[in-house]
Amino acid sequence: MYTSLKKIHKDKEVEPTEFEESVAQALFDLENTNQELKSDLKDLYINSAVQVDVSGGKKAVVIHVPYRLRKAFRKIHVRLVRELEKKFSGKDVILIATRRIVRPPKKGSAVQRPRTRTLTAVHDAMLEDVVVPAEIVGKRVRYRVDGSKIMKVFLDPKEKNNTEYKLETFAAVYRKLSGKDVVFEYPMTEA
Repeated sequence: MYTSLKKIHKDKEVEPTEFEESVAQALFDLENTNQELKSDLKDLYINSAVQVDVSGGKKAVVIHVPYRLRKAFRKIHVRLVRELEKKFSGKDVILIATRRIVRPPKKGSAVQRPRTRTLTAVHDAMLEDVVVPAEIVGKRVRYRVDGSKIMKVFLDPKEKNNTEYKLETFAAVYRKLSGKDVVFEYPMTEA
């Protein structure tokens, strides 16, 4: 029997939460009702889903997808997010690939850690996942006098119409996932 539970695979046989089941059910419904997404969604599933509070009482739905399925999800990202935002009315939907951070090797160990598993690499990749469909065209880190730092991320102005209303959501989700403060902007164009 094929049910919505086929759309969510948790590690170590952990039971999905009620919210994760509702997201899996939404994906299952989309696969069965939406003809243009049916073939693309057939083999896709998610790892987990959480709700993140954004300022102003808004909420965002963060869906973690398996790393090896991220390219398949990217192909249908715009259409899938549009349909999921209709299902979860008033909530922004963000898809993020599940990545693992591996601690540095012990002193004297012969084992090398892959660069993609470092904290910095994982956080940078997460940042790119959060802002899809826009692309990052520049980053600046500003160090304040009190020792705090803030990162400014410049997004591609071509996607301004599609992503401008989500900038607060991007910042809140990235802060929740990595603990870093980020300001998203579009670069000034010279006339």
